[in-house]
Amino acid sequence: MVICMNRYFTEHRKRGFAYRLKQSTYNTQYVDIIVDSREPGYYLAIECKSLLGTRLSFSSNFHKDKDGVHQIDNISGFIQYTGRDGYLAAEFRGGKKNEAYLMPWKLVLEYFDSAASIPVEAFRNCICLERINGGYRLPPEGLVTE
Repeated sequence: MVICMNRYFTEHRKRGFAYRLKQSTYNTQYVDIIVDSREPGYYLAIECKSLLGTRLSFSSNFHKDKDGVHQIDNISGFIQYTGRDGYLAAEFRGGKKNEAYLMPWKLVLEYFDSAASIPVEAFRNCICLERINGGYRLPPEGLVTE
């Protein structure tokens, strides 16, 4: 996802930079990727999940911290506190071909409040990442969903 976002900025001459936060045993990591940009639509926090199957489960694909707080709640707090737009990047592996999508965090929260998981069909209604040699490409229209 870092390469995907930075490729988008370069190809479309936008000012922004994505970087992966390092995991550490002693430090809390709220999200996997931070994107900094002067363009408000690209001031982002991205959580990444790669899974086998056709559903992303809130119980098995996310964790609770040592205090029992669900990862979704921690990420939501971070997004709200920093003012970033949040996205869930999900890669579905193991089918005929790998598929990857970006789902706006607001939609993730709707599923979290009403369901045990998110089906791949719901991700297909979001931002589809094009599979290319060495990774994925964000569509030319960027983070627009419709």
